[in-house]
Amino acid sequence: MAAPATEHVRNIVLVGQDGAGKTSLAEAMLYVSGKTPRMGTTHDGKSYLDYDPEEIKRKFTINTSVAPIPYKDFKINVLDTSGHPDFIGDTLASMQASEMALFVVDAVAGPQVMTTRLWREAEKMDLSRAVYINHIDRENANFDTAMATLHARFGTRLGAVTIPMGVDKDFQGVIDVIRMKARYHSAQGTEEVVEDIPEEYKETALAARDKLCDLVAEADDELMMKYLDGEEQLTQEELESLLDKAIAQELIIPVFVGSTIIMQGVQNLMEDIATYFPHPRSHGGFKQMSDGVTIPIDETKRPSAFVFKTISDPFVGRLSFLKVLSGYLEPGLELINARTGKKERLGKIQVMMGKEPMDVKSAKAGDIIVVPKLADTRNGDTLSVEGDIAIQPLDLPEPLYPVAIEAVNKNEEDKLGTFLSRAAEADPTIKITRDEQTHQTILHAMGETQVDMLMSRLKEQTGVDAKLVPVRIPYRETIRKPAEAQGRHKKQTGGAGQFGDCWLRLTPNPGGGYEFVDEIKGGVIPNGLIPAVDKGVQEAMAEGFLAGYPMVDIKCAVFDGSYHSVDSNEMAFKTAARIGFRAAAEKANPVVLEPMATMNITVGEEYAGAVMGDISTRRGRIIGTDAGEAGDTVIMVRVPYAEVIEYTKDLRSLTRGSGSYTIQIEGYEEAPHDVTKKLVEEYEAARAQGN
Repeated sequence: MAAPATEHVRNIVLVGQDGAGKTSLAEAMLYVSGKTPRMGTTHDGKSYLDYDPEEIKRKFTINTSVAPIPYKDFKINVLDTSGHPDFIGDTLASMQASEMALFVVDAVAGPQVMTTRLWREAEKMDLSRAVYINHIDRENANFDTAMATLHARFGTRLGAVTIPMGVDKDFQGVIDVIRMKARYHSAQGTEEVVEDIPEEYKETALAARDKLCDLVAEADDELMMKYLDGEEQLTQEELESLLDKAIAQELIIPVFVGSTIIMQGVQNLMEDIATYFPHPRSHGGFKQMSDGVTIPIDETKRPSAFVFKTISDPFVGRLSFLKVLSGYLEPGLELINARTGKKERLGKIQVMMGKEPMDVKSAKAGDIIVVPKLADTRNGDTLSVEGDIAIQPLDLPEPLYPVAIEAVNKNEEDKLGTFLSRAAEADPTIKITRDEQTHQTILHAMGETQVDMLMSRLKEQTGVDAKLVPVRIPYRETIRKPAEAQGRHKKQTGGAGQFGDCWLRLTPNPGGGYEFVDEIKGGVIPNGLIPAVDKGVQEAMAEGFLAGYPMVDIKCAVFDGSYHSVDSNEMAFKTAARIGFRAAAEKANPVVLEPMATMNITVGEEYAGAVMGDISTRRGRIIGTDAGEAGDTVIMVRVPYAEVIEYTKDLRSLTRGSGSYTIQIEGYEEAPHDVTKKLVEEYEAARAQGN
C-alpha cells in the first residue's frame, strides 16, 4: 500500500461497551473492502484483530488492534479498542491518535456505562464523534427507542444518516438518508445493492432527512438564515458540501445503523467515512508540552511523530505505534527523542493488520504506522529531527487497585521484575512500586481483570510462577502516656563480659516523630556510649511492641544508668536500651495506629445513598458532598485505608461500573480494639511459626 496523501487518510477509533460489536464491525469493514478473504469472528477465536491468546480465551478485546483498510482512493485506519474499564488507558491513547471516535452501541442494550464514560473523554479531547447502532436485527431491537435513548444521554445533535428497513428478524438493509437510496447486501454475495427507497419507507426517510438538514444548515450562516426563513430547502449539493464541515464542527453527530454479522449498513458507513469524516489536517493536531500551542498535522514540515502505544512482543521485541505529525518518514531516518535527547533510527516502517506486520516504503503526516525495535522510546514520547517537539502527555486515570506480587521461586525474582517493568512501560495504567517498609513489590492496576491477564502472560512468556499475596497495610504503633523503665544487660562468659545499664523515660510526641534527649549528668554513662542507647531505642521502635509495626511519635530521654570500665561497650548499651524501651513501652499504654484515607468518590445521583451507606459500614465518615460535572455527586469521605484498599471492584459493583474515585493516605488514627486484637494475634502466630 503506497503512502496516501494526508487528505486521504481517515483515523477512526471504535469505542464503546464490550459486546456492542466493535471488533465485528472492524472485521466486516475488512471483509467488505476485500482486505480479508473471510469474515473474522471473535466467538470462535478466528478474529483477525483479537488474536492475542488472552483475547481468544476471554472473548473480548484487550489491546487496541489497527486495521489499515483500503477503500477507493482512501486509507481508513480503524483502531479497534477495548471496552473493558481495566484497559481504558490503551483506549484513551488510541482516541488521542484519531480524528473521529465511532461509538458502537447495541440496538437492544443501548449506550451503557463505558460508552458514557468514553463519550465524556471524547468531549474533553474535542474529538469528533459518530454512532453506529449495531445488532438492529436482534430480537426486541427498536431503532426509535435507541435514538431516543441516545438523544436523552448525549443531546439532540445526534442525527440519523442511515435508518433501518425493518427491525428485528425483518431487518433487510438500510436507507441512506444523505443520498436517499436503499442499500443492502444480497444474501448471495458481498456486493452492495443500491436502489430506490421502497414506498413504505419514503415518509420516514424524508422526516429523517429534514432533521439532518436542520442540523447541517448551521454550518453556513447565510444559508442558515434562508433556511430558517423558509425560503428554500437544502439542495442535494448543499447538503453534501456542508456535511463534512458540520461533522468537524460537531454541529451534527451522525448516527448509522446496521448489523455487522450480516454486513448490512457497513459499506454505506465506509462510503461516508471516506466522504465526510474529518481528515488529519482538517481536524488533527496535538498540543505542545512547553506552551500548549497546537501543532497542526502538516506533510510539508520536517518529519516528526508521536508514540501513542507500545507493545512488547515475545518474538519480535518492542513495537512502537506512531502517529506521523509532520513530513514523511522512511526507513533509515534518524529522529531525536525529546524526552531522552537520544537519536532513534527507524530501521523499518510497517503497518499492522492485526498481528501481521507489512513493510511500507514511507508514511506521510496523519498516518499511523508501527516501528519495531526502537531502543529507548515509550508511550507518550515525541520524535523529531531536532528533538525540539514534545507533545503534552495524555491525562490517564490513576491505577487504584494494588496487589502484592512475588515469585514462588525466589531465584526468579529478577525475571519477574523485568517482566513487570516492561509491562509498565507498555501500559501507563500499570505502576510498579517497592514498599521498603513492608518489603513487598506492589503492582498497581486498574482492576482484577488486568491483574489476571498479566499473571497469565507472565507464565506464558517467561515461565515464571508468581503468586499474589495481600498488601500489607502500613500500620504504626505509638504510646498514649509517659512511662519510665530500666534496661539492664549483664553477660559474663569468661574474660571480658558485657555490661550496660540505662534508665529511659518515654513520652508521647504527637506529630513530632522520634526525638532522643540526653539527660545524663555526672557521667554515669560516658558520652561515647550515649549514641548506642539512641541506636538501641530506634531498633526497638522499628520492631514494634504490640503487633510488629514501627513505632512513631515518641520522645525518649535517657536520664540515669551505670557502666563498667571494662565490660561496657556499644553492643552492651544497645541491648540494654532495647530492654529498657520495651519495659517502658509496656507501661506507656501502647496502641496500634491505622492509616486513614481521604477519598473523593464521584457517582451518579441515583447511587449516592448506597455509596454513603457502604462507606459507613467501613467505619468511614462522610465529610461532605458536592455537585460534580454532568450532574454527578462527589462524596468526600475519610475512612481507614485497610477498608478501601480494594475499593475499585466494590465501587464498580455498587454503581454498575460508573463510579470513580481518588484516594490519598493522610494521617493515622488509633485503631479500634477489635482491629488491634486481630493484628496482635496474627503477629504472635507468625512469631510462633518463626516468621
